Amino acid sequence: MAANQGGRTRRRLSTEERREQLLAVGARLFSESPYDDVWIEQVAEIAGVSRGLLYHYFPTKRDFFAAVVERESERMLRMTAAVPGVPVREQLSAGLDTFLEYVQDHAHGYRAFHRADAAGDQAVRKVYQRALAAQEEQILAAMAADPEFGPVFEGRRDVRIAVRGWLAFTTAVCLEWLRGSELSREQVRDLCARALLGVVTP
Repeated sequence: MAANQGGRTRRRLSTEERREQLLAVGARLFSESPYDDVWIEQVAEIAGVSRGLLYHYFPTKRDFFAAVVERESERMLRMTAAVPGVPVREQLSAGLDTFLEYVQDHAHGYRAFHRADAAGDQAVRKVYQRALAAQEEQILAAMAADPEFGPVFEGRRDVRIAVRGWLAFTTAVCLEWLRGSELSREQVRDLCARALLGVVTP
């Protein structure tokens, strides 16, 4: 259905397109301000919809924020998915390049995702922790299947903790980079790659 305003025809957004629009606005607002400082009215006004329509998609502000966090998590997992059969060393630089391009292009969403850890709401924090766990498992599975790194897992209980620590390190580096670090994307990529190889290599 289309609406005509001032002689111009505007296509009505589908349910999924409207939901994506609202989540994109939410990602920007939550990345710029703490959870308590973001108002549903702001989101509705920027998106050009009524507050009632927003609540139709997301019953509570907590549900809305959790959906923003989940959206960014899914995007990051897709961007960093391993390619079966390709050695980890070969994938690492290319994968980090893709990931860092995502971080640059979707800085608002990336910041919003990591703001979730500081949210006081336990339900929202669980969404965030579940997302990090999925990233961790994705990395561990790729390394376990690699002939070079697979044997490292045997008898070493610290590998999982090392990967978890590397994720925290990479997050800190990326957030600092977004604040205006003088490092180029290539320098950030190489720094993160060396850090991961350093913690998993015997």
